[in-house]
Amino acid sequence: MNDVNPAVIKDLLRQSGLRATPARIATLSLMSHSSKPLSHSEVAVELQSLGVDKATVYRNLNDLVSVNLLRRAELGDHVWRFEFVHTGGQECSPHPHFVCIDCGTVSCIHENYVQDARLILDNDIGTVTEVLFRGHCNNC
Repeated sequence: MNDVNPAVIKDLLRQSGLRATPARIATLSLMSHSSKPLSHSEVAVELQSLGVDKATVYRNLNDLVSVNLLRRAELGDHVWRFEFVHTGGQECSPHPHFVCIDCGTVSCIHENYVQDARLILDNDIGTVTEVLFRGHCNNC
């Protein structure tokens, strides 16, 4: 979990060229405190009590991805999930995720568990930019 204060959130938004609207501040603040990637619907539920509607959440998530404040990933279930890119003034590098095949829980896996998340494959196959693990979580 990240500890990013509201002043830093506002600065990140302004430095990225986005206006620091209350909905964007709330969205980025929520994402900065999340320990796992969140879907659009999860973010919308969390921000509903602040009066932020689903369409605004959707636009803000995509705007924040476009300026590299959030990262977007599809983890094999056709649901986009979003996660905070900056921690403590430094950019957080891409890392693997674990998806429980029973309950759908998504967890971040520290990048040290995989030597290099950007593995270069032999035979000109390509470059790995995302690693996903599937299995059974401890709660299932």
